[in-house]
Amino acid sequence: MRSALESADLPTDDLGDAGRTFFRIARGVDTVGYGGYELHGDNALLRSLVITPANRRKGLGRRATDLLLRRAYADGARTGYLLTTTAAPFFETLGFKPIDRATAPAAILQTRQAASLCPASAALLAKPLQG
Repeated sequence: MRSALESADLPTDDLGDAGRTFFRIARGVDTVGYGGYELHGDNALLRSLVITPANRRKGLGRRATDLLLRRAYADGARTGYLLTTTAAPFFETLGFKPIDRATAPAAILQTRQAASLCPASAALLAKPLQG
């Protein structure tokens, strides 16, 4: 997982920190990506979603995002957040909306992702979650 994230220029410094849930995304027996989230009360920070280069543009990122958000909802999240420097248009097609950081919950802004790992220029997006 670490090498796939590094290849996509995604942060890896906090992968071992407590409170993160990560998944291997598979198609049959083949690993096609990874993704995860952090729960902060009824908020989830989607993170580290990567689809391997050979499997991109096949709808797997869309399906993986949906599965991660459904799992986060089952774990109690009611709003999903994410930070991105390059993929905002993709996530906007999935219903995420850009928000001002000043409107985000403090718990999201205090994550390592928001506070130090992602640049201040990263877009913050949010989406209400449904079961």
